[in-house]
Amino acid sequence: MPIDAAKATSAEPRTTELAWDHKDVQLYHLGIGAGAATAEKPQAATDPDELRYTLESALHVLPSFATVAGGGMALAGGLSAPGIEVDLAAVLHGGQTVTVHRALPVRGRATQTSTVPAVYDKGKAAVIVLRSEVADDDGPLWTCDTQIFVRGEGGFGGERGPSVRGELPDRAPDLTTERLVRADQALLYRLSGDWNPLHADPEFAALAGFDRPILHGLCSYGVTLKAVVDTVLDGDVSRVRSYGTRFAGVVFPGETLRIRLWREPAESGSGGRVRVSVTAAERDDAPVLADTVVEHS
Repeated sequence: MPIDAAKATSAEPRTTELAWDHKDVQLYHLGIGAGAATAEKPQAATDPDELRYTLESALHVLPSFATVAGGGMALAGGLSAPGIEVDLAAVLHGGQTVTVHRALPVRGRATQTSTVPAVYDKGKAAVIVLRSEVADDDGPLWTCDTQIFVRGEGGFGGERGPSVRGELPDRAPDLTTERLVRADQALLYRLSGDWNPLHADPEFAALAGFDRPILHGLCSYGVTLKAVVDTVLDGDVSRVRSYGTRFAGVVFPGETLRIRLWREPAESGSGGRVRVSVTAAERDDAPVLADTVVEHS
């Protein structure tokens, strides 16, 4: 059944109640590599800076936790919107942005309001834009914008939409750091709510065209933000204002993410931003995340 873009974008907002506590936050942090040894932190499991991600008495919340808080996956929410009925095998996560309105609490109850602001016609594919706005009793917490790429669903005569690619600075990165993706990383990360067998079942992965299961894009997304916070923002998660990326390629568990960082001033106002390139080191720096920017105070 084709996508009905008009129906999807005009539908009433859908609301979902979210709840999470310290165990959900700790599990998410472990799923993106918190406490794992790196070149900078060979004793990471007991490093005080890492304990802020893993120990309940010292816990803070990385803003990318917003993508899994309450077990609510933005990707699945977009596919259940009115006017959208697609083949899951044709779906790819195209991009993700989280905008933080204030520090995420370790424990919370909140209401998520989801809409489809746009559906773009890319010819041979469609791009569904999902927006999820989350607020608790004290006001707005975060906004997630998710781009869902659906192969074979274009050609319905809609707007093509923006096609903006961010250029990396024409200079050497200010910092390069690497993060090993453990062989069991996807098995641990999926416990935060993304149960797609593509990330665990070799037979399912083969049906999708891969010789083995791949890592969740949002896991790479979280690993990267943690690397930026730890190396550029003095470990202070509250400095992150927004974080956006385009998913440019796959990662296989056991590979190494090479993360290159460029510091820049903010386009306007105070603070700054970090441009990021993420590649798979063992595959000749094959692209993983592109057009990646962290805005910060």
